[in-house]
Amino acid sequence: MNILLLALVLILIIMLTVIFSFSKNKNQELSIGIYVLGTLVQLKAYGKKSNIALQQAEEKLKEIDDKMSVFKDDSEISNINRNAGQGGQTVSSDTYFVIKEAIKYCKLCKGTFDITIRPIVAIWGIGKDKARIPNKSEIEQALKLVNYNDIVLEDDIRWIGLKHKQQQLDVGGIAKGYAADEVKNIFVKNNIKSAMINLGGNIFVLGKKKDGSNWKVGIQNPLGAREEFIGTIELSNKSVVTSGGYERYSVLGGKKLQHIIDPRNGYPSESDVISVTIISDLSIEGDGLSTGMYILGVKEGMKVLKELKGVEAIFITSNKEVYITDGIRDKFKVCNEEFKLNGSEINYEEEDKKDTNI
Repeated sequence: MNILLLALVLILIIMLTVIFSFSKNKNQELSIGIYVLGTLVQLKAYGKKSNIALQQAEEKLKEIDDKMSVFKDDSEISNINRNAGQGGQTVSSDTYFVIKEAIKYCKLCKGTFDITIRPIVAIWGIGKDKARIPNKSEIEQALKLVNYNDIVLEDDIRWIGLKHKQQQLDVGGIAKGYAADEVKNIFVKNNIKSAMINLGGNIFVLGKKKDGSNWKVGIQNPLGAREEFIGTIELSNKSVVTSGGYERYSVLGGKKLQHIIDPRNGYPSESDVISVTIISDLSIEGDGLSTGMYILGVKEGMKVLKELKGVEAIFITSNKEVYITDGIRDKFKVCNEEFKLNGSEINYEEEDKKDTNI
């Protein structure tokens, strides 16, 4: 009887050990929502180490915010701005990388994306309670401070400075992209095979969904309510970044003015484009390109993108036309009949002939 009881106890112990080990090692789908980098961040991860990965991701996002926020007096960006025209700042590898990459995209976008734009943005205040239309002389004075070529870099010591007093950096237009890429890297290091990263509309989808299918990402209708889509795109291991003026704007002088300022003239962008979505391998690339493409418009924007490998785009115009690049033709579907898909690329030769005839 004692031997039988002992055997039963041993069997029970073995069963409990197996159950515990299974529950400990099985894949888990976990998600968190936090407010950081000035936006709502939602992270979803599926894997054995999803809990650890999410914790590490949250820590990294807060670290990036502390280094790069212009709204934190002790951030590295704020220190650079404070010393403008009289010195610089030795910064972390994170901040140095982001600013160096940002300059690259400023050049690619022909100055329509510029991380020294802050003095112009400040005098307009679009999207805030004190929004106003500045006078011409104010805009002209502020424009003198906007020039990404005035950023001074010293690679060997990671030193960054600005040539003139009152110049200011603002990496808000590209830091979220870098942050999304860093979160993706954390997930990969923790062997997360399936994840969704959403930094206030900057989306990165890692791997495939749990059922093995691609992720389906909705493209916001810039003329409709939130989460009303004009189409969807199926993707895996890709970044999706959208720029548009439909969420942040002010009505001034009886006119709706959106928050994206054209660094070339100091006024809110007035191109025919109301939304641009960039699909790429890196989120920092999508962030760095989307604003510039928005201002450049369909024709000029497509010319720039044509020279870049692995970068696709969706342009939506004010007359509800949708232009896409060839690489996503079989992945993107329009689901709103009000919007018309106008093929993949503009015939530049024909367009140039039209311009010549005008």
